[in-house]
Amino acid sequence: MIKSMTGYGKGEYETNEMRFVIEVKSVNHRYCDITVRMPRAIASLEERIRRFALTYINRGKVDIYINFYSYEQNVNIEPDKNLVKSYIESLNIIKEEFSLQDDVSLNLLTRFPDILRIEKVDAEENLIWDMLKIALQNALESFSEMRNREGERLYKDMLGKIASIETFVNDISIASKDAVIITKDKFYNRVKDLIGDIDLDENRLIAEVAIMADKISIDEEVVRLKSHIEEFKKTIDENASSGKKLDFIIQEINREANTIASKANELDIINNIVNVKTEVEKIREQVQNIE
Repeated sequence: MIKSMTGYGKGEYETNEMRFVIEVKSVNHRYCDITVRMPRAIASLEERIRRFALTYINRGKVDIYINFYSYEQNVNIEPDKNLVKSYIESLNIIKEEFSLQDDVSLNLLTRFPDILRIEKVDAEENLIWDMLKIALQNALESFSEMRNREGERLYKDMLGKIASIETFVNDISIASKDAVIITKDKFYNRVKDLIGDIDLDENRLIAEVAIMADKISIDEEVVRLKSHIEEFKKTIDENASSGKKLDFIIQEINREANTIASKANELDIINNIVNVKTEVEKIREQVQNIE
């Protein structure tokens, strides 16, 4: 079944240490374009996230938003003993030099923030990935389900439209058989009326009429139209990622319809070609949103 390129999904995962909230959004695009927006603290996982997302996505402009919350006390605080010693010695020198009464206290020393070294302890990358991956998988599965639902609606809509085109083409095929005969007779009679009593090689006239009839014949175009319609129905059923091929087929259907329009001079054929082109344009818009 075909998939829409438009979709949205959200996934979450939480432990005592951290929490992930991930959103995936996409719109139609000619190629596969994935953008990951995430905190710098876990930026090293971006390539893993892209590779995992590609197992669910073939085409579309996709934005992945990752929110990361850490509950761990992931810092180490240690005193800079050499610096503390230097501060104490310097303060005692000042005390003696200026005959001060106050003692060097802990309260005083803590006013110097550089005596404490604060080091961030990062969680192991693989551990973070194992938890992030669960939230990402939940988001991508939700995202894929929506794209499948959208794809099913597009599938039903396009099959209905291609069925209408098939009906119009069958009507064109029937009308074209009579149209050639009628046009040949009109052309023959018109020439005879114009030349009046002038002698004319009857065989030459018949040959010219045959050439003219061949030029206005649309048998080949109708055959190709029917073939394209069958190929469209086959393609839409056989492959989930068939957007590009369906787009090509619908262009070919439109091209044959234009050729028939340039040849047709019968009202029934012209009206049906207008109907074909109207439905083709509607399908073309839908195809642009198929993966």
